[in-house]
Amino acid sequence: MEAGDILLSKGLLDERQLRVLRENSQAGTRPDQVAVQLGFVTEEQALEALADALGMTFVDLTTAEPDLALLADFPAKLMHRHGLFPLRRDGESLVVLTSDPFDLYAIDAVAAATGQSIRPALAVGEEIGKLIKTHLGMGSETIDHLLAQRQAEGQVEVLDELELDGSEDSQAAQEASVVRLVNEILVEAIQARASDIHIEAHATGMKIRYRIDGVLQPQPTPPEINHFQAAIVSRLKIMAHLNIAEKRLPQDGRIKLKVAGREVDVRVSIIPMLHGEGIVMRVLDKDRMQFNLRGIGMDEDIYEQFHRLIRLPHGIVLVTGPTGSGKTTTLYSALAEIKDEETKIITTEDPVEYQLAGINQIQVHHKIGLTFAASLRAILRHDPDVVLVGEIRDLETAENAVQASLTGHLVFSTLHTNDAAGAYMRLVDMGVEPFLVASTVEGVMAQRLVRTLCANCKEEYRPDSDDVPADFPLDDCLAQDEPIYRPVGCKECRQTGYRGRVGLYELLTSNDEIRELANQRISSHKLKEVGIRHGMVTLRHNGWRKVLEGRTSIEEVTSVAKAD
Repeated sequence: MEAGDILLSKGLLDERQLRVLRENSQAGTRPDQVAVQLGFVTEEQALEALADALGMTFVDLTTAEPDLALLADFPAKLMHRHGLFPLRRDGESLVVLTSDPFDLYAIDAVAAATGQSIRPALAVGEEIGKLIKTHLGMGSETIDHLLAQRQAEGQVEVLDELELDGSEDSQAAQEASVVRLVNEILVEAIQARASDIHIEAHATGMKIRYRIDGVLQPQPTPPEINHFQAAIVSRLKIMAHLNIAEKRLPQDGRIKLKVAGREVDVRVSIIPMLHGEGIVMRVLDKDRMQFNLRGIGMDEDIYEQFHRLIRLPHGIVLVTGPTGSGKTTTLYSALAEIKDEETKIITTEDPVEYQLAGINQIQVHHKIGLTFAASLRAILRHDPDVVLVGEIRDLETAENAVQASLTGHLVFSTLHTNDAAGAYMRLVDMGVEPFLVASTVEGVMAQRLVRTLCANCKEEYRPDSDDVPADFPLDDCLAQDEPIYRPVGCKECRQTGYRGRVGLYELLTSNDEIRELANQRISSHKLKEVGIRHGMVTLRHNGWRKVLEGRTSIEEVTSVAKAD
């Protein structure tokens, strides 16, 4: 009985679907795989049916624990070539996972290589692949020169023409195995939704880590990858149009890629370290980014206030927070909301992270004197309505921003302060006159990013007073019908318990009392108290809202926002 008939007999297909299946099957393709591709069944359903019909065992790898001691004597080449993984010993037999019950050649090859009796068990191919990558390390397949038999899903295409100088380093970097290894690192990072890739040189060898949802996660790599360290660095330098012979000075570059049809920008920073060059790559996935104020987690009441601010005819609107808190995303989302054919918007940024349609963007270039302040002065001669200054770092930029707002422009910018109230005194500390700060700053948004709980595995619970901080609204939590949740961890979230991030927001809008206090150089603590009295929701309180909504955990909020 062939695979299609098995699926029919198990009730997973009807006669019409079987006909469609046979019409779409080609010589050499398995009907059950075609059924999965057509969406008639899942791979798990198909393999369970085949296992039952063929007298085999189906293994759910989300719960099964392979005996890793078996890896020492198991041929790695066969694991990669045929998608096999040893599961356990069963008497005199070795149980080996496969996703292809009809590949008898692979089973015979394992039996011949190990000298043991092999009993195949079925498991989902993607899950077997994850096991291989986890326990043999990322890149091991490339190092063994076995990737040639499998086209990696999501082929990497470098959009810029590469310049090669014929040197030994250049030739080593163009080795097919090195090219595939670098491509694998990039594709894996993009598929894992990493924002940054860290390739670090240590005394013990090379270490690769991805920053996913703001947290660095180490990636398993085989020890043999250390032999390729210099070639990997050279390959990335070539892709980023950097000098591969320069190993003493920091270098910055950019790689334009197309991965699985999606355009991705990668910002590359290389710094010489004690044991070699360290690389950090910022991954900017254009297709994944959606600049929408409602889509970044802003509560409706805060959105309405911020929406009014960004439509003012003039003044300064500031967004504050530490590096990586989503300030640029908030400002881009604001610009996307207000742009139209009647409004001219010009930005000056360092760097320009995303190219926005309909908005004029300037890249700061300090080496030639094109600073924030210099570009802002030039921008004002281009008759803009709205100006975005990437960051106010010094007095000259601050004064130019104030001047722009006084001459009828709406100015957006960012500052590094811990909360919204601190922005007023930060500008005064820079040297801006307090009365100018008071009269031009219309509002300040402070923000942080917290990880959102994985919808697949989050666990509901009812906390008691010993489990929560003193300022947590426990009474509101116990009174509401909906439970709150805590992280667990599953394969969907890479065992972290979290998937994705959402913003916490604290919006302080300037009113007469705030302006008067700012003019008197009153402390930011007092400004915050006044803001709260006038209805400002603090970062911490906004975090508790999202905990009560089931979107994040108490631990995430306490890690980024201190008690008021």
